[in-house]
Amino acid sequence: MNQIQTKTPKNFFKNLISLIKGKVFVINVLPVLAGYFLSSYINQVPLADHIVSFFITLIGSSFVIAGALMLNNWYEADLDKLMERTKSRPSANGEFSKKFVLSLGVTTSILGFLLLLFTNAEVLLFSFIGWFFYVILYTFWSKQKYSWNTIIGAVSGCVTPLIGWSVVSSSFQLIPMMMALIVFIWQMPHTYAIAIKRFDDYKRAGFAMLPVVSGIKKTKIHILFYLICLIPLPFFMKSLGWLFIGFITLLNIGWIGLSLSGFTAQNEEHWANRMFKYSVIHMMLFLTSIIVMSI
Repeated sequence: MNQIQTKTPKNFFKNLISLIKGKVFVINVLPVLAGYFLSSYINQVPLADHIVSFFITLIGSSFVIAGALMLNNWYEADLDKLMERTKSRPSANGEFSKKFVLSLGVTTSILGFLLLLFTNAEVLLFSFIGWFFYVILYTFWSKQKYSWNTIIGAVSGCVTPLIGWSVVSSSFQLIPMMMALIVFIWQMPHTYAIAIKRFDDYKRAGFAMLPVVSGIKKTKIHILFYLICLIPLPFFMKSLGWLFIGFITLLNIGWIGLSLSGFTAQNEEHWANRMFKYSVIHMMLFLTSIIVMSI
């Protein structure tokens, strides 16, 4: 079998986007942008002062994120074949061979880390934490064994705004840590909604997602718990203004209301799909409002 089954450049590019889970990739890179813009705004440092370091960080971290997602697809290729949601990925359908996906994932990750060597220690540290938690601790170790794998996966996602913030200033401050904590907690109901929506897929593939291991009702309770935990966090970001705090709080309350409706939902898949869509809108509005406010 050839390493690459894709026949045309157009198909190759389309499959490459699928391999890095296009939308997942974007929603992981956007917090890097938001973190950078917010850090520049809070620390009153002109964006132009760190523009070269920022672009190196953006490109390098994008390579690291893409490499991690490729390695996830390589490791789970055989299981992805069993899931409706993932069976068309090039690593699962044979468009790309597993050897090619592995080589590309490793090479892309290394190139990303080499680029980040030209930034600073914190940027490199948080990028490595994200890659290590997602690839080693989440994909290789916990996803097929433990129902709390989502917590481990959430660590990899929450460091992304810290990567961007660290270009300008140290991330060991209240605001970037609150931003990271919001991203961390957001991932829990977001991922649980996907797991309920794709319950049969995950069960058939053997992933130890919480709904499969402990049931959908318990998962709904966990979702509600994490959403309640989101409520106080914007109030620790007072320097962003009360308009921002009020806007994010309204988004959080709306999400809690939708979560509560799940306890009486007749069609759980439909409800989970609404929860998933709301979570994506929530995060996009959270990050874009930060970027717009910071410019």
